Amino acid sequence: MGLLWIVVIGFVAGIVARLVSPVSNKPSGFLLTTLLGIAGAFVATFLGQAAGWYRADQGAGFIAATLGALLVLFIWNRFASRRPTP
Repeated sequence: MGLLWIVVIGFVAGIVARLVSPVSNKPSGFLLTTLLGIAGAFVATFLGQAAGWYRADQGAGFIAATLGALLVLFIWNRFASRRPTP
């Protein structure tokens, strides 16, 4: 159930992070937004467990997953802006 929870929360967090992000180079598409949110939820879960905020069987909450998705979106923007556009 923990992995499913991370995916569901990550999906919603990815949508929220994409809506509130001020960057101009936002990933578009349903699949990319979902993957961004899931990656953010995993990052937030990993960092929370490493810091001792969550037990090993707990996942990140919605706010932490949204912050993780914003962090992943920031990193995405840094790498995507360096690629040359055709």
